[in-house]
Formats: sequence, C-alpha cells, structure tokens
Amino acid sequence: MAGTTGRFTDPGVKLHHFADEVLVRCPECGGCALVLARLGDECEHRWIGDREHTRRRLRCGCGHAVDAFPGSRAFGGPADPYFRLPLWLDAECRGRRLWAYNPAHLDLLEGYVGAGLRERATAPASMTLLARLPAWVKSAKHRDDVLRTVRRLRATVPPGLSAAG
Repeated sequence: MAGTTGRFTDPGVKLHHFADEVLVRCPECGGCALVLARLGDECEHRWIGDREHTRRRLRCGCGHAVDAFPGSRAFGGPADPYFRLPLWLDAECRGRRLWAYNPAHLDLLEGYVGAGLRERATAPASMTLLARLPAWVKSAKHRDDVLRTVRRLRATVPPGLSAAG
C-alpha cells in the first residue's frame, strides 16, 4: 500500500504531552497563533484554590496576546485545552475531523498511520494517545486519506512558528 513504511513502536505518550505548544486560530485575525505553557525555559505555576494552574500565553503575529492562568483543562477535541480556541491543525478527513496540537503531534500520527507494523507500548496506568485513536484513523483502508490530510495540515504551518520566535 502506498505510504506504508516499516515498523512503528508506540512511544507511550498521552495527549497532554503535546499541550505545551498548541497552534490555534487567532480570535482577532483568524491567522495561526500559538498557545504556550513554557515561557522561556520555565513553566510558571500558581495555586488557585486547591488546584495548581500553569500560565498560558496566547501569541499571534497580528499583535494579539493573552497571558493568563486558565482554570480548567479540556483535552480531546479540535480545540485548545486551555483557552478553548479552535485548533489551526484541523481538517475534514473521510467525513470526520482529523486534528493535532502541533507539528510534533502530526509527526506522531504520520509515523503511526504510515507504518505497516504497529507495536504497542507497555502503558502503565491508562491507554496512550495512539491506543485511543478512533478506529477509522487506525484502519489500513483509510491510510492514504489520513496521510494525505496530515501532509495538507503540515503545509499550513507558517514557517518559523515556534516558542522561540
């Protein structure tokens, strides 16, 4: 099958591992903006009530910026888990939504979906991000469509967009 590569071993990551840098649609200009958890080399934490919160910064090239300690988090859908903004890397694929937080998340999806042999990681307490993917993404008969969508999403990432920029 086209796009099939060799072996892929699940690295055992979970969705929150990709949440330190999330590409979103800017609420001001509609362009690609970045939600960051690491401001420099550090994460800034604050206790609010009995919960620890991490500072998040929304930054866009249009000049729009928000610096806040968002309260709750909501992982698992085509919105950033902190400010609830629509993800930049979100597209229709086979009548469903395929989304990712950032290029590293796309890399993981591409490696997994494109592999001819997929090996599971030993997951300690709960299932990994890849184990939780919907069956239609994992299906070999959808491989080419999913990989095409991943490549299309990757092409929309503005060059040089990163936490360092």
